[in-house]
Order: sequence, then structure tokens, then C-alpha cells
Amino acid sequence: MSVPGDPSAPGQKDAVPNLGSAAVVATTIRADRALAARGLARSRSEAVAMIRSGGVLLNGHAVAKPSTPVSSRDELAVADAGPRYVSRAAHKLLSALDAFGDVPVAGRRALDAGACTGGFTQVLLERGAARVAAVDVGHGQLHPALRDDDRVLVREGLNVRTIDLEDIDGSVDLIVSDLSFISLRLVVDALARVAVHGAHVLLMVKPQFEVGRARLPRTGVVTDAGHRRDAVVGVLEAAARAGLRPVAAARSGLPGQDGNVEFFLHLQLTSPPSGSASAGDPRLWLDGQRIDWS
Repeated sequence: MSVPGDPSAPGQKDAVPNLGSAAVVATTIRADRALAARGLARSRSEAVAMIRSGGVLLNGHAVAKPSTPVSSRDELAVADAGPRYVSRAAHKLLSALDAFGDVPVAGRRALDAGACTGGFTQVLLERGAARVAAVDVGHGQLHPALRDDDRVLVREGLNVRTIDLEDIDGSVDLIVSDLSFISLRLVVDALARVAVHGAHVLLMVKPQFEVGRARLPRTGVVTDAGHRRDAVVGVLEAAARAGLRPVAAARSGLPGQDGNVEFFLHLQLTSPPSGSASAGDPRLWLDGQRIDWS
């Protein structure tokens, strides 16, 4: 006699669930995390840059935002097989070089102040720099591929404020900087001292480190357009005292990871440090650069 529900009864065996095996459940994470987890990006920072450049496809469609949800069942692909950079910062320098257009890199002896993982250094080498002194106050951050490159002089545990010619084996004719937790107003003198006459200098201005505590919101993100502009003006004034003439200015093509809008200054060393600002008003000069401060 068959009992209803008895797995031995005809037609009943398949109706009984197999409780010994768990169903496969798709997991969902952010697109930037998914890229890194699947080995399509070296880091989340690189993943963010890849997404914002339009080079990532989700099930055949471009990913619009790093926060886009991606299921483990989704197909994630990199559309552009072009150069991959060791950090998101590389794309910032690329945007500045493209915006300014006239910054000579090929054959230059360069200084990367605040090198960190080496995004700026990588871009300079890619553009033909003869040598790059990668300087950072930290240790062990530079990407191994750059650390092992004969064209890179690695200088770790070095504060840019106290840098001298011996630290970087001689003067340079190109300087780029990506410094945090210090105002550029405190380092432009030191940078000018290791540069030859006519050297080109690209400074990335981060308003959160320039406006002072009184103007810095609790979020750490400077949103006031006037405060952003004042941050750049302050750096320009300090640069003028160090003998650096403004050539051009531009908004960075990418914001900081915390959402802070950043700006690039293209300067050139044209005179010895004077200790006083030039006669020109940096505010009037900035007005002519047509920068979006919002």
C-alpha cells in the first residue's frame, strides 16, 4: 500500500526536494569591485577610471557608473584593450596633458612629487621621459613594474618640503605633483630649487588641502565655487614668489575619490625666487582661463 508523500510511491520520488544540496544563488556587487575581483582591473581605482572612460561593458552595454550592480551571472568585459595604468591618477595627468597640449615630456628629466603607486610616473614614461625621480614620503607603494624600470629613480620616505638636488641626483626640467595632506603653498619653493631655468611644472591643486580648516566642511569635500577658486589663487601667489610663471590652468578630467573637484596648473620657472608675488593679479589671469568652478 502506498502512502501519499512516500518517495517509494509511483510519481512521488521527483516531488520530494533534495535538501542535501543548496540552490546556486547569484551574488551582486558594484561594477568597480567586480572588475577587480574578476582580474579585469588591477585595483578599484583603476576600475573606476576604466568605467568613467566608457571602456567597460555589462552584458554588451557600457557601464555608466562604478556603483552599477553586477550579478555573478552577468557578463563583464573590457571594451578597450589599450594601455592599463597602475592607478586612477594616471588618467588625471593624461587629461591635463591633453588639455594643455604644449607640455614637453619626451626626453625630459622629470620629478614626480607624491608618486605613490606611480600613475603619473607611468604616464611620463609612456610619453617618452628619459628619467623620472619618483618621490614619496611613504614606503612600498610604487608599483613593482615601475620600481624595476631602469628609468625610474625611487626615492621613498622623502618629504618634498626638504628635497634637494642630491636627493634626486641632479636638477630636473619637468615636475608633476599629486600631493595630499599638505598645501602646495608649502612646497613650491622646494620644487623650484631642483628645477632648471625654463622647467615646466604641473601641479594638481586639491582644494581640501588649501582652503584651511575654517572653510573645510565636515564631509571633507569643498563644494563652494569661490573657495575652490581661492585655493588655486593661493597656490598661484606662492608659485609667483618661487619664480614660477602661470602658463595655463584646467579642471581635472576626474574628481578625487572622495568627490573633491581638483585643478591643474601649468607653470614655468622663468626667474629666481623673489619672495614676493608678481605684479599681475592671479585672479584676473584665472578669469581668462574660463574654468568651471562649480
